[in-house]
Amino acid sequence: MKKEIFVQYANAIAKRFHLELDDIFSKNRRRDIVDARQILYYLCMERPIRVSYIQRFMAEHGCDVYHTTILHGYKKAKALIDSDEDYQNLVESINTTDAVL
Repeated sequence: MKKEIFVQYANAIAKRFHLELDDIFSKNRRRDIVDARQILYYLCMERPIRVSYIQRFMAEHGCDVYHTTILHGYKKAKALIDSDEDYQNLVESINTTDAVL
């Protein structure tokens, strides 16, 4: 069940950021891709999905990340969401309109 939620979040984020799904799971450090990836961590952890599950789901999509990378990304995304109304609206929109399980 958690994997389906993860995939739905990933698809919704890719759509909102105008990215291909593979971009989120790449090692690319372009700012928009990093922001999208960190928002994915944030949404999953707020759900709550365990960090070890997020790590495994990322690896299944070809993106091996460390536990600490996910925690750091979550904190960065939380700070961004707390300080930027556009990101707050983005998260609300994903949680309400994209009907995540």
